[in-house]
Amino acid sequence: MNAQDLYQKWVAQPNLNESVKHDLAKIANNNEEINDAFGTNMSFGTAGMRGLIGAGINRMNIYTVRQATEGLASYMDTLDEESKKRGVAISFDSRYHSKEFAYETARVLGQHNIKSYVFDDIRPTPELSFAIRHLHTFAGVMITASHNPMQYNGYKIYGQDGGQMPPKASDMITDYVRKAYDVFAIDVADVKDLRDKGLLSVVGEDVDDAYLANVKTVNVNHDLIKEVGKELKFVYTPLHGTGKIICRRALDNVGFKNYSLVKEQAIADPEFPTVDFPNPEFPEAFNYAIKLGNEENADVLIATDPDADRLGAAVRQPDGSYELMTGNQIASVLLDYILTAKKNANELPADGTVVKSIVSTELATKIANNYGVEMQNVLTGFKYIAEKIKDFEENKDHTFLFGFEESFGYLIKPFVRDKDAIQSTVLLAEVAAYYKQKGQTLYDGLQSIYKKYGYHEEKTISKTFSGIEGKEKMANIMNELRSNPLNEFNNQKVESLEDFQTSIKTNADGSTETIELPEANVLKYWLDDGTWFAIRPSGTEPKIKFYLGTVDDSAEAVNNKLKTYEDAVDQLIEQLV
Repeated sequence: MNAQDLYQKWVAQPNLNESVKHDLAKIANNNEEINDAFGTNMSFGTAGMRGLIGAGINRMNIYTVRQATEGLASYMDTLDEESKKRGVAISFDSRYHSKEFAYETARVLGQHNIKSYVFDDIRPTPELSFAIRHLHTFAGVMITASHNPMQYNGYKIYGQDGGQMPPKASDMITDYVRKAYDVFAIDVADVKDLRDKGLLSVVGEDVDDAYLANVKTVNVNHDLIKEVGKELKFVYTPLHGTGKIICRRALDNVGFKNYSLVKEQAIADPEFPTVDFPNPEFPEAFNYAIKLGNEENADVLIATDPDADRLGAAVRQPDGSYELMTGNQIASVLLDYILTAKKNANELPADGTVVKSIVSTELATKIANNYGVEMQNVLTGFKYIAEKIKDFEENKDHTFLFGFEESFGYLIKPFVRDKDAIQSTVLLAEVAAYYKQKGQTLYDGLQSIYKKYGYHEEKTISKTFSGIEGKEKMANIMNELRSNPLNEFNNQKVESLEDFQTSIKTNADGSTETIELPEANVLKYWLDDGTWFAIRPSGTEPKIKFYLGTVDDSAEAVNNKLKTYEDAVDQLIEQLV
């Protein structure tokens, strides 16, 4: 069927969901919208699916949610009875239809005799990851579109270790999703019947208490918090999301009382009325926090995204203004504090290991190495960090100390197997208290780290290439760089090139090494001035990303250096397109 035929099939369905019926009516005379909504199936990959809310096979609605869940349920039907009986934990965020999608997920699972544990209200993604292990379920589903705009929602599947479903299982689920092509033929159970049969349980405070008890172990120096926590002044905003449920309790539990909440953004509002993008990576997300911070003379501002897996922060400068920290900077101050505190307490394990993505700062590597701690690099995607943690536990050869990605995702303790902004918030507040006790701010702390290890700056440059032609251009860029490898860039010699697609690292002298990571369409260059840059086409967006990281002896020098590399990236793209 073409898009128009599918549209008419949906319109003709009896007992159609009212919201979907309304959306069908809205696009009735808009061929472009119909083609976009019905011209292709929603992409379902290793992390599930994410898209615009609305009617159609390429939209988030109860029927595509049922289809995704049918894939998960069909896969679980192939398991042994014990695994299947463990069931699925389900959580949801504050977006439109999130709770409805959560219960539709439970209804499909229940039809397959698979039990669901559904949260009574919105909860963060990291708590869902924790709940899987705490409740000993086989899988988990999180209904969220993370930090996307209000028009979006999504569906993320997690495996029994609390990390994203491993590739083999994910591929099987995807195959089952595709087989369930008739979304109106998927049977669903009645919620009341499921409750009566014990196939649907509502969870909440019981899991909260267990999760918060674990979060309390994240803090290193509770005496410091008792002494300085009441003096430290900071601002917290959940950006209309799930952080409002649990983050304040986490802060109170560990002893932070003297913080202010951005009340306008503490309302779980699916419209996200105070921000265009509820993303703590963006300076605009901090406008309300900055206003309150100035009124309260706050030392630091902290924001979590709607599903509370990412954290952003802004620190007070010497002139009283606030500057947004990068994800790499936040990770570096957290790591430096963790390792310093553990060393001072004689708790630094001999097999201590930090894990980061290949496009995250090398400052963290220097910090880790200074403390005799190993740094392991993984591909982009927090699931790879979760896989490392699982390997460490099974092999008992490494102790996980910290994991992060430059895109504002951090994990301190592995009772969660995904990014955890709740853990990160309570620890970052402790780090701020540590510097407060020394008469300094987080800004001062970051400067002291730079003075010790060199001034590091990183930047991600995204270039958009839309449509089929755009995909071809991105493919051509990567093909050209592989066919004609760069020997120099920005007048600096290429010391080595890592091609993660071929798993080969080629050095300037022609020698090669094997890269022990899964294949990925990424190129990473190491230059003789200490700079590195990587190129990676996005798997979910029509973008190709250029990651830059450089180092110098002063803030001015490194910023000037970074600017020359940004210009060099622009010139390279002009040559290749």
